[in-house]
Amino acid sequence: MDKKDTREIIKRILKDYIYQHKTKLLVSFFCMALIAAATAGNAWLMQPVLDEIFINKNQKLIFIIPIIVFLIALTKGIASYFQSILMSFVGYKMVAQIQKDMFENLIRCDLSYFNQINSGTLVSRFISDVGSISRGIHNVIVNIIKDSLTFIFLVGVMFYHDTKLAVISLFIFPLAIYPISRIGKRLRKISKNTQVGFGLLTSKLAESIGSIKTIKSFNNETHETQKISKEIDNIFNLTFKSTKVNSISRPLMETLGGLAIAIIIFIGGSQVIMEQTTPGTFFSFLTALLMAYQPVKSLATLNATLQIAMASAERIFEILDEQPQIKNLERTEDHKFKSIKSQNLKISNLSFKYNSSDKLILKDINLEILDGEKIAIVGYSGAGKTTLMNLLPRFFDPNKGQITIGGINIKNLSLEFLRNHFSLVSQDIVLFDQTLQYNVSYGKDRVLKKDIELACRKANCNEFINKFPNKLNQQIGEDGTKLSGGQKQRVAIARAFLKNAPFLLLDEATSSLDSKSESRINKSLDSLMNNRTTLVIAHRLSTIINADRIVILHNGRVADIGTHKNLLKKSVIYKDLYELQFKNKNAKKNTST
Repeated sequence: MDKKDTREIIKRILKDYIYQHKTKLLVSFFCMALIAAATAGNAWLMQPVLDEIFINKNQKLIFIIPIIVFLIALTKGIASYFQSILMSFVGYKMVAQIQKDMFENLIRCDLSYFNQINSGTLVSRFISDVGSISRGIHNVIVNIIKDSLTFIFLVGVMFYHDTKLAVISLFIFPLAIYPISRIGKRLRKISKNTQVGFGLLTSKLAESIGSIKTIKSFNNETHETQKISKEIDNIFNLTFKSTKVNSISRPLMETLGGLAIAIIIFIGGSQVIMEQTTPGTFFSFLTALLMAYQPVKSLATLNATLQIAMASAERIFEILDEQPQIKNLERTEDHKFKSIKSQNLKISNLSFKYNSSDKLILKDINLEILDGEKIAIVGYSGAGKTTLMNLLPRFFDPNKGQITIGGINIKNLSLEFLRNHFSLVSQDIVLFDQTLQYNVSYGKDRVLKKDIELACRKANCNEFINKFPNKLNQQIGEDGTKLSGGQKQRVAIARAFLKNAPFLLLDEATSSLDSKSESRINKSLDSLMNNRTTLVIAHRLSTIINADRIVILHNGRVADIGTHKNLLKKSVIYKDLYELQFKNKNAKKNTST
């Protein structure tokens, strides 16, 4: 990124996150000016202290100067307090607002975006990168304002006392600008790689912790330890490299500062010996020079701090600038949909592929599902069954063709309206670290408890809910760790009962249930599917025998459509799937006996 891009990022940060706090910033800047003036005042006071008190023995000033010193210290202390809390407020508020904006934009991104980036990287950007940009911008603002003002006031004292010495002093420090600029560029690159490393570490840690049962069952603890250790070592090497590069600026400034002070002591000391100036004037000048050294050093390293922050800002703005491809139209046809009597779902000439692949997953799909019809979709693994189902609520958009409901293209409906018409129960159940009631009623802002209880009863959840001491208020743990696989599935089914949408999508909805529980749930699902348009993906063909029609997908195409009996006679694929499952079932029976 060049200087122009850096300036654009800084302008954007200032415009979007800093300017809104301009009143607090102005007060903080005024406090910084007081701090700078107080620092310069302390340096200036060295002249009357030495000349008037120690040399001229001025009795009057021995009472006045201590009072002035105390008042300066009090002023500086109060100003420092308010400057600190005001700048901290702006910094923390900036962090909070950036994180809110990031999540608000992220949650609206397409599912395809989440397929391309791992969760650890996103978490790293939320925590590490936002913290880095906040610290960087905070330091930049404070350094530029407070340290610049402090330096200006102190230089004013120096010029007031001796113009020649002041010019000599100021000539030394600009020599460090070029090497420090080079250091900043290297730090930016290292910082960016470090944040990437943190993202990978976070992702792999979450993966290992979430897969601890599998790891132990394969006795693979050593392998996982080595994998995580490799990421930790990578971060160590990058952070240590960053420290080494950053540390170059300190001895550089120390050397140049020492050179400047040595020259000033030689010239200034000679002037005192030759009585061209007073000791008080010289020591006041020297004090101002020594005090000016710290803000100059801070300003010199400002570029390194800024480059680290800019590396984080680049990654943050990647999320903020990500735009979903699946968007609402400005004018939708939601109102037309409400007046449609027949809500037949029609898929026409549909083809689809994922962004990460060149291969079509679905090819020229044509299918019409009548209002209230129960359709089952079967096929070998990888045939595109789940992908087809994901296109209906527009989790993805097809590359070719269209999907209509009642003759209305679903792209002409608002996403919220469309998705409210679909209840989805998939094989990958997602539950939140909340209560059972929260998980069953998820997505429903206002719902009566009796309706939640009814949905749980229909999904056969009461069997295990009543065993919990807190019933529906029972906390179920992260991703429902306190529930069995079958219990999780029943909670998801209860959620679908409660949503009561006209279209029902069941993707292996009973895959985690034992035969006894599956039998109970199938009765509940039969009730739920009554007068609803239903699409069912089922690995167990026994659960879809009574479907109105069965669609066979093979290599992304519709290979055949028919009833269970018809397909057994005419479809080689369906017959193969059925016989394979029948053999597996008999094998399990023989093993158990």
